[in-house]
Amino acid sequence: MNERLSLSSLQLLIRDSIVLAMPGAYWVTAEIAELKENYSGHCYLELIEKDPAGGNIRARVRATIWAARYRMIKPQFENTSGIHFAAGLNVLLKVTVEYHELYGLSLNVSDLDPGYTMGAMALQKAEIIRRLKEEGVFEMNRELEFPLLPQRIAVISSESSAGYTDFSKQLSGNAFGFAFYAELFSSPVQGDETERGIVNALNQIGDRAGDFDLVVVLRGGGSAADLRWFDNYAIAYHITQFMLPVLTGIGHEKDISVTDMVAWKALKTPTAAAEFIINQTLETEGIIRQSGLSLREITNDLLSVYGSHIIEITRRILPATSRVTSTSRMLLGTLTGRVSSSSSSYLRKAMVKSAMAQSEIKNRSFTILISGHNKLDPTEKAVKKVTRMLIGRRNEEVTILDSMIRMSDPVNILNKGFTITEVNGVPLKDCSGLKKGDIIVTRFRDGETDSKVTERRERRQ
Repeated sequence: MNERLSLSSLQLLIRDSIVLAMPGAYWVTAEIAELKENYSGHCYLELIEKDPAGGNIRARVRATIWAARYRMIKPQFENTSGIHFAAGLNVLLKVTVEYHELYGLSLNVSDLDPGYTMGAMALQKAEIIRRLKEEGVFEMNRELEFPLLPQRIAVISSESSAGYTDFSKQLSGNAFGFAFYAELFSSPVQGDETERGIVNALNQIGDRAGDFDLVVVLRGGGSAADLRWFDNYAIAYHITQFMLPVLTGIGHEKDISVTDMVAWKALKTPTAAAEFIINQTLETEGIIRQSGLSLREITNDLLSVYGSHIIEITRRILPATSRVTSTSRMLLGTLTGRVSSSSSSYLRKAMVKSAMAQSEIKNRSFTILISGHNKLDPTEKAVKKVTRMLIGRRNEEVTILDSMIRMSDPVNILNKGFTITEVNGVPLKDCSGLKKGDIIVTRFRDGETDSKVTERRERRQ
């Protein structure tokens, strides 16, 4: 065909062909990728279809809901489904196909089926739950032990979220004065970036798991449709694998998300999450206080039971101690007398033996000199040898005796911790010679003391 057409003519030809080929309305399933409301009341949509296996987009088209229809079908959809009409929904729309020479192909939306969207969301949620249970991870976070004192809290929320503000105020303003440390890991909690943001926040907290006791995922209130961002497999799976207990407070009274289901505990609101943490701390404080009272009662009971035993044992020990002390003193006096007597005896014996040895040496030396005068030279060595032997033996005996004397020296006895008791310079061996009023001197290693006898008690044999 060699006929030349202008661009506008071609566009008109396309438009007419579409009108002729597709004259009626069609019910079409799609996902709302973008939604914009014009100031004039029109609603502009971008509809997409994703590959179920890979998630890649395989179709895309623009759609319009004119203001007159939008004012009718939006409230009807939201009232019926309880879902806020927004991007991210899977919808069933009644459309007509239009083609404009300036704006190209688009769809004109005239109706919505809320039942389809509700069913699609329910099916998606049910599939995520089935998959998590099949993998055996659904209950894993709830199997963790909740900390007794949950004071270090990692918070995942949007910094501008009203829910985060409510949580922080409730926690810091608690009536019991408990101190908590809460660190925010900011993340979107609505929209397409919710999954990536929360998963990244969990990974950051996981790198510092030792710094925290638990994790809290928060968002403010919203419609049931807002909850769908938490019906997410990746978020739920990361929570099941997390090493710390995870609480959720994402602001829904009736509905519960998959994220709530796999968390250690789901609370209805951020304020309720803060109150739960405060109550857990209060409960632990009560346990500690009760344990302290119980310990005090047990201690008092033990003191009451064993106190009288201790007093009785003390009463018995004191007389026994006095008897042992008295006996030790008497024994010390006896030992002192014996040491003194033994020392004198050893000294006398040593002096006698030394004198006898010297006399014997002199006598033998003189005898040898007289009898062997003519043989002095040949026998000189023998005399010297015998003399050295005799002197050596006697010196050994003297050394031994001297050592024994030193060992028996009263000074050494005193150095061993004993004392010597004297009256008028005479060591006491017993108390028979003492009478009331006598002054006795007790000698110690480093000095002596004077004592006056006030009473004499003789030990019965």
